[in-house]
Amino acid sequence: MTTWAPLARTGADPYAAALRAGHGPLFLRRADGWLLPLEVERWCARADPVDRAVLDRCEGAVLDVGCGPGRLVAELAARGRTVLGVDVSTAAVDHTVRLGGQALCRSVFEPLPGAGRWGTVLLMDGNVGIGGDPGLLLDRVGQLLAPGGLLIAETAPVDVDERVHVHLTDTREAVGEPFLWARLGTPALLRYARGWTPAGQWAAGGRRFVALRTRSASSSAEPPKSTAVISSQRAAKPSGDWPVADR
Repeated sequence: MTTWAPLARTGADPYAAALRAGHGPLFLRRADGWLLPLEVERWCARADPVDRAVLDRCEGAVLDVGCGPGRLVAELAARGRTVLGVDVSTAAVDHTVRLGGQALCRSVFEPLPGAGRWGTVLLMDGNVGIGGDPGLLLDRVGQLLAPGGLLIAETAPVDVDERVHVHLTDTREAVGEPFLWARLGTPALLRYARGWTPAGQWAAGGRRFVALRTRSASSSAEPPKSTAVISSQRAAKPSGDWPVADR
């Protein structure tokens, strides 16, 4: 989970501090005091079996939006997949690179390499909330994907649809400035996904996922192993500004 607003004048960066430590406490806090614990330990660990099952479904070149400390980018790179992470946190990008992945410090709404040519875009770990406007985020992802491309998103484990101002806090002294965020359960994400073809939904390890495909393709997300990586399935390198080498 990433895409943080500018931090408070104190210079506190609770997210970067948590990544350096490899653990929390770290929370999203609403104005009313409600706290959502963030799973820093899991994000900083290697991809777990639930993650790996999600990655088995990926097609072509993969863009991990809000890659955080890079466990998914590193796992895909180790498989020989073409993959790039993007994150607005310098600490997250640095962590991803140290794991052996490639990443850019950039917002999903900024110009990105390979736009319109990615085979799969990932929105994991709550990143359907980026920007606080699910419709706008889905439109942007659609611009990044190739025709018939696949979006795999992790949704909240409960049926929720909220768009709120939150800030990051470690509940001690470090507090970031407020920013817009959204929390979406699967039904809410599907309501926002006008112009997309549902391609599957599943739950594993207490987490929930949705696959959506741009409407130019009618096939649904394939189960694990049926999307095994072979050279004919990898997206061709689209231009010289693609920062990820084909493997």
